[in-house]
Amino acid sequence: MIGVIGDFMIDHYIFGKSSRISPEAPVPVVNLQREEDRPGGAGNVVKNLLSLGAKPVPIGVVGEGEYSRLVQLLPGVETAGLFSDPTRPTPIKTRIIAGTHQMVRVDRETTAPISPEMERKILKFLEERSGKWKLLLLSDYGKGVLTPRLTSAIIKFANRHQIRTIIDPKRDYFKYRNGWLLKPNRKELGEAVGMEIKTDADLQKAGWRLKEELNLDYLLVTLSEEGMALFGEEFLKIPTLAREVYDVTGAGDSVLAGLGYSLIRGAPLEEAIHFANSTAAVAISRVGTTPVKLSEVLEFQKRLDNSVDYKIVGEKEIGKIVEELKEEGKKIVFTNGCFDILHYGHIRYLQKAKKLGDVLIVGLNSDESVKRLKGEKRPINPQYQRAYLLASLEVVDFVVIFEEDTPEQLIKIVTPDILVKGGDYRNKKIVGADIAKEVKLIEFVEGESTTSIITRILERYGRGEGKGDN
Repeated sequence: MIGVIGDFMIDHYIFGKSSRISPEAPVPVVNLQREEDRPGGAGNVVKNLLSLGAKPVPIGVVGEGEYSRLVQLLPGVETAGLFSDPTRPTPIKTRIIAGTHQMVRVDRETTAPISPEMERKILKFLEERSGKWKLLLLSDYGKGVLTPRLTSAIIKFANRHQIRTIIDPKRDYFKYRNGWLLKPNRKELGEAVGMEIKTDADLQKAGWRLKEELNLDYLLVTLSEEGMALFGEEFLKIPTLAREVYDVTGAGDSVLAGLGYSLIRGAPLEEAIHFANSTAAVAISRVGTTPVKLSEVLEFQKRLDNSVDYKIVGEKEIGKIVEELKEEGKKIVFTNGCFDILHYGHIRYLQKAKKLGDVLIVGLNSDESVKRLKGEKRPINPQYQRAYLLASLEVVDFVVIFEEDTPEQLIKIVTPDILVKGGDYRNKKIVGADIAKEVKLIEFVEGESTTSIITRILERYGRGEGKGDN
């Protein structure tokens, strides 16, 4: 379970067009088209985590007048950790946007610290669920929720229960002492150590100094167009991935959410940073605090290099991806098999399957599953190699490895529009036929199969040591 603790806000957008200057003053006139509320601050972190497929729990203090307004922006989220306080307003940032350009921002807020009573409520909420937290994300916008006393208490609680904390900081850095990972930007790092950072040498000097002074496990510094810098056991510079920048609003929230999502799935820190880097790149390529979808991050990573690993996903990921694709009106096609030695017959079969819809998902039997179905000498090729070869085909959109003998559980997750099986299943019971909207049979290419290939190899090269199936 991921807890997101911090300053929850409302981002209010006024969208319009501007084609003239006001006769009253040298300012553009914006003709209103629509208005929209979005969760801001820590709320934007929650929204991004939801969009990626995680189940975050928001924790903070909101003004009584805007409580229901904010909760409505976080549908399906447990909000027992959001406490209403009639004595303070919820921060609201109103942005007026003409086309893709932000013209002006108006802030209504308080930076007064929350009361000791509210601090106690937050700590009690954390303690009552102490065995459930896997990660705590602290989103500090300096609006009074993460007071020095509360922040220090949260970090002590997390360390006591071996819960990692990732902190997006704001001023008063000493309160973050003993945190697991602190994520300042270049300017904030400079402010924390009292020096201007112009060169890589300045960066390293400041970074190592802050890491040591605050006794952090890791320090991750975001460097805008230069990427990120990680201070752990060693120094690591990670280049930026952004190609187009329309609006940097919420970029830090996207990084925080990307880190949280990737780490909760068990990724090593360096891999999580690369994922967060991609998440931020998608976020700043459009206007406003729009949450980033998992499928968008995967598609972005696809464009960065020629690797097809992004197509090989787990059952949890494919469930979220399919949900997003169906929201976009995509027609999902599913098929499955061992695909032990990929051959001409397989490719023709998959090409025909893809033509039946928009997205082709292939369920792949794991090595253990293949052994149970085909015998101890199979598979010839291990599951990752088989998955990578399938993912390399343009017609295959995603590959999911499953451990069971049948793909029934996976089909329940995907709930495809069309389930595709080979022609040899004619007049046979087809697993998942009651789940998919439609079943289609595709005839195999005669004489093409993994078994026939193995047989031909054995006939040609014999069965001796170092030959045949050895």
